[in-house]
Amino acid sequence: MKTIASLSIIAALSLTAHAEWEVIFNGKDFTNFGGAGKTELNGYVVKDGMIESTPKCSNLVTEKDYADYVLELEFQLTPGANNGLGIHYPGTGNPAFAGMELQILDTGYKGKLTDVQYHGSLYSLVAAKRGHLKPAGEWNVQRVTCVGPRVKVELNGVVILDANLDEVNKAHPKHEGAKRRSGKICFAGHKDVIRVRKMQIAKASSVEKTKK
Repeated sequence: MKTIASLSIIAALSLTAHAEWEVIFNGKDFTNFGGAGKTELNGYVVKDGMIESTPKCSNLVTEKDYADYVLELEFQLTPGANNGLGIHYPGTGNPAFAGMELQILDTGYKGKLTDVQYHGSLYSLVAAKRGHLKPAGEWNVQRVTCVGPRVKVELNGVVILDANLDEVNKAHPKHEGAKRRSGKICFAGHKDVIRVRKMQIAKASSVEKTKK
């Protein structure tokens, strides 16, 4: 008997097959990150069809700005690894504050954490549900939906974050990034090793059509 989580993943894959997706990472180089033909950029390398961060990693940023989208990717963590998925990033400054950062963090991270620092959380703003991240070394499937003020994160078929940025703005009026509704996507490196593959994006409206 299939679990609810596995059925959710199957449903998501079915939607993926029919939506109008744009590949962000082609498995060969950093074309969409400002490095066409390059296999090493800002402390990240392309290796065996994956993006792999190194202890020298900083920010790896898309060339394009995106709004009202669904982003899908698979990622693998090493023990204790810390990184971040920047959204609505203007391209300069700290992604966590100039834009917003969705935590990418192994459960074995040794530092002291607050609720808004665990994996999937909107860093410093909204906490994500815990308990759905696979152990280090296993692949996770993540879907991020950004439409207007809504930011939703699904991890391995489970919704772990569903935030309303209008409400966030009321609670955190000084956070400039939370006021944004579009921008670049980036990986915000913290000198740890993670791996990413199968990264693609689609207009949210395109994905919604497949549900009807």
